[in-house]
Amino acid sequence: MRKTILFSLLLGSIAFSCNENSRQVAEEKTETTTKTQTQVLPDSANLSPALQSINATDILNHTKVLASDAFEGRGPGTRGEDSTVNYLTRQFRKMGLKPGNPNGTYVQEVPMFGFTATPKASFTAGGKTINLNFPTDYVAVSRRFVPTVDVNNSDMVFVGYGIVAPEYGWDDYKGLDVKGKTIVMLINDPPVPSSADKSKLDSTMFGGKAMTYYGRWTYKYEIAAEKGAAAAIIIHETEPASYPYEVVSGSWSRENFDISNPNKNMDKAAVEAWITREKAKQLFTAAGKNFEQLKASAAKKDFKPVALGAKANFSIKNKLREIKSKNVVAKLEGSDPQLKDEYIVYTAHWDHLGKDPNLKGDQIYNGALDNASGTAGLLELAEAYTKLEQKPKRSILFLAVTAEEKGLLGSKYYAENPLYPLNKTLANINMDVLNAYGPTEDVIVIGYGNSELEDVLAQEATLQNRRIVPETSPEKGSYYRSDHFEFAQKGVPALYAKSGVKAINQPADYVQKWQDKYTADNYHKVTDEVRPEWNLDGAVEDLKLFFRVGYTIANTTNYPAWKEGSEFKARRDKMLSQPTDTTKAAGVEI
Repeated sequence: MRKTILFSLLLGSIAFSCNENSRQVAEEKTETTTKTQTQVLPDSANLSPALQSINATDILNHTKVLASDAFEGRGPGTRGEDSTVNYLTRQFRKMGLKPGNPNGTYVQEVPMFGFTATPKASFTAGGKTINLNFPTDYVAVSRRFVPTVDVNNSDMVFVGYGIVAPEYGWDDYKGLDVKGKTIVMLINDPPVPSSADKSKLDSTMFGGKAMTYYGRWTYKYEIAAEKGAAAAIIIHETEPASYPYEVVSGSWSRENFDISNPNKNMDKAAVEAWITREKAKQLFTAAGKNFEQLKASAAKKDFKPVALGAKANFSIKNKLREIKSKNVVAKLEGSDPQLKDEYIVYTAHWDHLGKDPNLKGDQIYNGALDNASGTAGLLELAEAYTKLEQKPKRSILFLAVTAEEKGLLGSKYYAENPLYPLNKTLANINMDVLNAYGPTEDVIVIGYGNSELEDVLAQEATLQNRRIVPETSPEKGSYYRSDHFEFAQKGVPALYAKSGVKAINQPADYVQKWQDKYTADNYHKVTDEVRPEWNLDGAVEDLKLFFRVGYTIANTTNYPAWKEGSEFKARRDKMLSQPTDTTKAAGVEI
């Protein structure tokens, strides 16, 4: 299958290249021929209006609206959500796109509950009581839909990285019964050194430098719940987490959300918490343990859980509310009667962090780059597809999802309750924070080496004289931190790409400095606002590239596949081996 799809993609790219060359030759002959006499091949003529419609002015204008104070930070379940959903719906309708929900609307309701935790916590160890200050020392929530949760005198156990990974021969629990206990874990994957060179990581264990899903905090809480732990605590360390503790405390100390389900999340651990490294060291010292030594031992397969001889106490009061948030979805129907029931899905999350009335001065998290810009890009792509005289063979969905900032909830809900069968969904292409620093020579693929989608991306990037490159910091686990991941988890090939690291006509470190400054000054802060110094020319190039990738896949012969070794390949293979039941209502997992 892979050879066939690459061959068909190569033919498509050759056609695009020929079309571009033909147009250039025709333009060079303007001295002897008029514009109306220029010979343009059909595909080039078809794509040109679409590509030309993608422009920086429109991206900026959409971003300004979505990131305006009037939208109040686009928090789910707020007036800001109502404004956002209405704006997106109006734009899709204005473009002439069909409602994306088979029920005839542009929205998919996402039932969620909001919970604001007021926690109290303390540890006892070595005859001492360690009081914890919220949120400077720790944050703790209960995702159970109940008003109060108490965990009293719970035995504390250090379980290393909290991972059970049979394919690596790794088990941090070693058969320990943790029911009713409080487990303490490290963030990220175990840094297993290479036997050949101790200064490097073993590439055969947990992806080497690249984080796997086992290193993601969501996994650690999932396995803790599966094991029956009463409380699960992750020790925050900035470098392996890839973000400062303030990012955690800022998000977890406010209202959070989860998807509503019949069991009210009673299968989750009663308490999910983070503590600072400093507080963890204080706990270990009081328990007569050496934190650094235990951390080092946790990077070995023979690590065994260590009872800390300490007790944990948590008391959480939950302020609860139920809401119906919304994904916004529009559809461009494919032109081929045999293929129009197959789909390419573009995604971007519309939400951000809303308002914080406790802040002095500016209280609105406008989220201009994160992710008003990506949502603006989604609108630009949608409009571009409507400019095609000949529509692609397969259908295109434009899906603006809710609650990404609360744990990828909107995309998770869609993946678990798809409006269209996932085994008829060829690809997801995701946008999260567009480039505001100018054109680049390269394109970064987050999760490089996973799927054939990046082969399509590479082919189309050559038309822009660009090349694809792996992400520079795979240890951050960025592939697991945006909405494409929920599609990937179900088996749908998902592409998450961004502008590269080499800006055109700029110093070699220009992009890195720009991104570092954004992370330090604006990321998840009220200062993430539209700025006059933005250069959106790179965003335009990226969107044109994403358009070409989606268009090519929508017209190609075969389905893109996961590559050998991808953790998602088996799920896709199983999915495609099962017949599609088109009689089932949307919402049934394939």
